[in-house]
Amino acid sequence: MQYRRFGRTELQMPVFSCGGMRYQHSWKDVPPTDIPRKNQENLEATIRRALEVGINHIETARGYGTSEIQLGQILPGLERESLIVQTKVSPTADPAEFRQNLTQSLANLRLDTVDLLGLHGINTAEILDWTLRPSGCMEVAREFQRQGRVRFIGFSTHAPTAVIQQAIASDAFDYVNLHWYYVNQDNWAALDTAQRHDVGVFIISPSDKGGHLYSPPAKLVDLCNPLSPMVFNDLFCLSHPQVHTLSIGAARPTDFDEHLKTLPLLEDADAHLKPVLDRLHRHAQTVLGEDWLHTWKIGLPSADETPGHINIPAILRLRNLLLAFDMEDYAKARYNMLGNAGHWFPGEKAENLSQVDLSECLCRSPHAEKIPHLLAETHAALAGQAMARLSNA
Repeated sequence: MQYRRFGRTELQMPVFSCGGMRYQHSWKDVPPTDIPRKNQENLEATIRRALEVGINHIETARGYGTSEIQLGQILPGLERESLIVQTKVSPTADPAEFRQNLTQSLANLRLDTVDLLGLHGINTAEILDWTLRPSGCMEVAREFQRQGRVRFIGFSTHAPTAVIQQAIASDAFDYVNLHWYYVNQDNWAALDTAQRHDVGVFIISPSDKGGHLYSPPAKLVDLCNPLSPMVFNDLFCLSHPQVHTLSIGAARPTDFDEHLKTLPLLEDADAHLKPVLDRLHRHAQTVLGEDWLHTWKIGLPSADETPGHINIPAILRLRNLLLAFDMEDYAKARYNMLGNAGHWFPGEKAENLSQVDLSECLCRSPHAEKIPHLLAETHAALAGQAMARLSNA
């Protein structure tokens, strides 16, 4: 395993982390007696495999159902000094509710101290305010820190880049969990801000939100050859020193294996990446057109600025991935979360285009005239059963 300094925490963080979102028994709290032994054995085998390969950062959240309580069955029996344990608790308008949830998290994990506490889902300016305002949730977190029950405090986010940068620039946080990978590089400015403020950077879900890379389409496999799409994306992220760790949301012990193939390539990452990046770019340019590929994002409004709250940037990005790389399963899954995931994936699908006038909000786009047609075309290709977030956190 390779390790990187995790910003101002000074922790030596493995470049891969063991995320706790996929191996738990249930997304809802249930009594330990209701957790099947087979499921618990799989979780414990996954943790032991992580430690065996040097992944000593174990990450979970209060919103991940039984994940915390199941980890509480194994973590206290492991060598505590060798572990970096992280949980996440969502800020609330009422700090007393946050306090109760944080207390429950620590009780579930059966640990005196967690190394990293993340304020989970700072996705809007309002939630950031709940956290940082006087007598807000941060004051509760600081109290737990003074008591020695929390070492470092960070946040996880699906927010617009500007909100992420605002949170980092507050200097209230030691690290950030955010999205950034090959198929969506919008948060690069936030990574740059994190580096300037010496904030640790943890990339959320690079193999799932980064393209459903556990089951990539044949087109993407071919374009990434000789790397697998998963190794390509890992290498792409970790080739940037601003990135410190990638979450592996392991569901079973073998889920680490493909990721580990990245490690011997890191020393000469650029040489391995360049031919793949060139091939991906050339193919996307051929399919989508050079002008569109370089200008499609210019002048696009946010969902809040768009009639009907249609998330135009997200929809057009999914269209690009569908056409260029055959990423149909990923595009459908993400598209059908629109309108069903709240502030975790904001905005609506393009199903009511006939009822809205987009001309004003698109006035700064060089593609204003054709975008409504492209949105309709994408809706026809991707619309299906509504998808909710796995977690209600």
